[in-house]
Amino acid sequence: MIDKTVASVEAAVADIHDGATVMIGGFGTAGMPDELIDALIAQGARELTIINNNAGNGDTGLAALIKHKRVRRIVCSFPRQADSQHFDAAYRAGEIELELVPQGNLAARIHAAGSGLGAIFTPTGYGTELAQGKETREIGGRHYVLEYPLHADFALIKADRGDRWGNLVYRKTARNFGPLMAMAARCAIVQVREVVALGELDPEAVVTPGIFVQRVVPVAAEGVQA
Repeated sequence: MIDKTVASVEAAVADIHDGATVMIGGFGTAGMPDELIDALIAQGARELTIINNNAGNGDTGLAALIKHKRVRRIVCSFPRQADSQHFDAAYRAGEIELELVPQGNLAARIHAAGSGLGAIFTPTGYGTELAQGKETREIGGRHYVLEYPLHADFALIKADRGDRWGNLVYRKTARNFGPLMAMAARCAIVQVREVVALGELDPEAVVTPGIFVQRVVPVAAEGVQA
């Protein structure tokens, strides 16, 4: 019997190792898997490479992971906002490396990894510092930059509901990078508001099929889920 449910967030992240590459879903705080991140902080893994849209907000979630000095390198599209003080302090102190990736390229590179592509050509970044040292090519009269897929050892994702096979549905824009990251990581760990019985999810509404998910852990929601 296939049953991908895990009893606790602590058990779900127990084998994330020092130096792992971890994708974290979320667009700002929308869809951020806070409980999984808190469990990862408590677990103690260090020297992590994090792939995320931004570099954390305030004092919770990804920002807390950076505050606790668990992140060696971050790959993101939007590292600076008014409340990204923990990333800003770590970066200025030389404690964290940054790979800045345009948002569309970030999504495309994650998708390329999940789709088994060797590389992609994208026009975004051509003629800028982001293209320095990279292969470029003219295709159909337009200039492109060669970019490589972004793979991960683990992905931490937040969904609304899931079943024991790992099929997932999301809540509105909290979906954001979750489906792509589930495809691109060797082990996708998903916190859900509710685990439902098989057959209760409308197959037409399933966004992430269970084949891309390895662990599902129910997390009680407080108020409205973001």
